[in-house]
Amino acid sequence: MPLPAPFDRLRLPLIGSPLFIVSGPELVIAQCKAGIIGSFPALNARPQSLLDEWLHQITEELAKHNRENPDRPAAPFAVNQIVHKSNDRLEADMATCAKWQVPLVITSLGARTEVFDAVRGWGGISMHDVINNRFAMKAIEKGADGLIPVAAGAGGHAGTLSPFALMQEIREWFDGLVALSGSIANGWSILAAQALRADFAYMGSAFIATKEANANEAYKQGIVEGSAEGIVYTNLFTGVHGNYLRSSILASGLDPDDLPVSDPSKMNFGSGGNTKVKAWKDIWGSGQGVGAVKQVGSVEDMVARLEREYHAAKAGLEANSDFRAWAS
Repeated sequence: MPLPAPFDRLRLPLIGSPLFIVSGPELVIAQCKAGIIGSFPALNARPQSLLDEWLHQITEELAKHNRENPDRPAAPFAVNQIVHKSNDRLEADMATCAKWQVPLVITSLGARTEVFDAVRGWGGISMHDVINNRFAMKAIEKGADGLIPVAAGAGGHAGTLSPFALMQEIREWFDGLVALSGSIANGWSILAAQALRADFAYMGSAFIATKEANANEAYKQGIVEGSAEGIVYTNLFTGVHGNYLRSSILASGLDPDDLPVSDPSKMNFGSGGNTKVKAWKDIWGSGQGVGAVKQVGSVEDMVARLEREYHAAKAGLEANSDFRAWAS
């Protein structure tokens, strides 16, 4: 489907996914100025009153950029809302988002009609994280405008289904906005997401290794040194299954090959469950695609690399005579 304004002015069909602790105004502003959608979790702004300051800063800086660069306006930004019952800030955070008319709201861990209605009421668009087709159907039934299928290999909280299977099932019945997540870290995988009929690729882990990310240097270096084999899938740290850097689990004194299973009914997004470590602070989320990240650099440098790879991938397909014959 044609992308609605202002999502039709992107440099690449890419959303920088919200990263707990790591995503803040500096990263989001850099992503949007570089021409891709930047996002952050509302819960990163602590105390709650800080969210108003962040949205003011982001809105003003992007507006200034657009005045000074009318030929290359910034991409819109997004705020991620955790819609689980454990989030006692949701109502206040939604009111703050309404004040600033956030263009895109990404919802996770629960789909609620009143949240989607509120976003639509101020003229925004909502997209909901899903790990299977059943959850996707529920989200659309409750009023979400779009979907973010979180496939196997995605960083942080992730599903286990192949992106091929997940996109195939969703596109059988849904023709709205879709952003595909799961091991996306280069320009070829962005094009591959489009080949699977996604409107956007959804990429997070690679942006941890940028100068603008609110992550310590050890975490950034862990991303650079990481590989698909170094990712561990467990629900121990939050009660929800997710992917984490093996090196951070080892550094915390735990055996990544012998982790107990957490009680999912006791979901907690930072305590580490029954462990003495904290998810995201001590245990670092990461997707399986980090092998594509070779160094820490600026967001602009990373987006420029992605753009080169994306266009090289398109050119390679167009130059392939076998592909042209098949496509015709």
